[in-house]
Amino acid sequence: MTDDQTRQIKEITTAYEEIRTTAQQVVVGNLHLIEGIFITMISGGHLLIEGVPGTAKTTICKIIARLIDYEFRRVQGAVDIQPADIIGVRIYDRNRNEFILQKGPIFTNFLMIDEINRLTPKTQSALLEAMSERQATIDGTTYPLPDPYFAIATQNPHEAEGTFPLIEAQCDRFMFSTTLNHLDSENELEVLRRERAGELDWEIYQNQVASILSPADVQAMAAAAREVRVDETVMAYMRDLVLATRNHGDVRLGASSRASIALLRGSRVKAALNGRDYVIPDDVRALALPALRHRILLTREATITGITAEGVIAEIVESVGVS
Repeated sequence: MTDDQTRQIKEITTAYEEIRTTAQQVVVGNLHLIEGIFITMISGGHLLIEGVPGTAKTTICKIIARLIDYEFRRVQGAVDIQPADIIGVRIYDRNRNEFILQKGPIFTNFLMIDEINRLTPKTQSALLEAMSERQATIDGTTYPLPDPYFAIATQNPHEAEGTFPLIEAQCDRFMFSTTLNHLDSENELEVLRRERAGELDWEIYQNQVASILSPADVQAMAAAAREVRVDETVMAYMRDLVLATRNHGDVRLGASSRASIALLRGSRVKAALNGRDYVIPDDVRALALPALRHRILLTREATITGITAEGVIAEIVESVGVS
């Protein structure tokens, strides 16, 4: 490892530690989500969060956006949201005698879509081009999105009424997924302690905290992560994990090649967080669940018998070795 590489890796590690420590001033628990957001952001992907209401998903996203000096926009999913409400629309300006673009919330650095499965499939599809190509087409004209561009979507697994299952193509555009559950007893008590002390007020926190990173810093870290070495044997391990999802008896639709790319990009950042300029199989194993969970569909028989995607992935990780 050269001195320059050592410095770049240290910058990534230090930045994450500082973001995690600062975020924990308000956030109780959920460290895996903070790490997941950081890894996904540096990897240049998007994140899908599944969890019950009230688990601080929006608060965590606002904090990360604040610490990285991203422009943050939020969309609340609802059945009456139309594609134009997200991507924007061209309207006629009588004074200027021309059509002008009224940009939607998608034109930002950090977009959060709350309860994306409350959007109709037509509106969900409006996000596909933005997430995959970082551009939006309005009335036949294509507009680039800000760079960097990062999207997080949440969905509630327990409210079926008034929701639409996320279409497979949309799920596949998310590099990683994660789940959030209610806090355990000790962390729940810590929330009460902080609320009693007035430490959970977002306005107070927002005025006290300054940005740690700039968008340019994130881009520089992304470039440094792309230099992390990945041996052929480790890439073969990634391939074997993905192929195992396509050949598993309980899976009717296995992971796509985007899963392989997610494992490659994410494991490089994971290695950097651990202070290394090379990827080891443990980095890949740590990301197998978030990279594969939302990309596989189980057979009807497996679902009926209580088999879960998490269980299938755990079985695959246990059975597939490094050749």
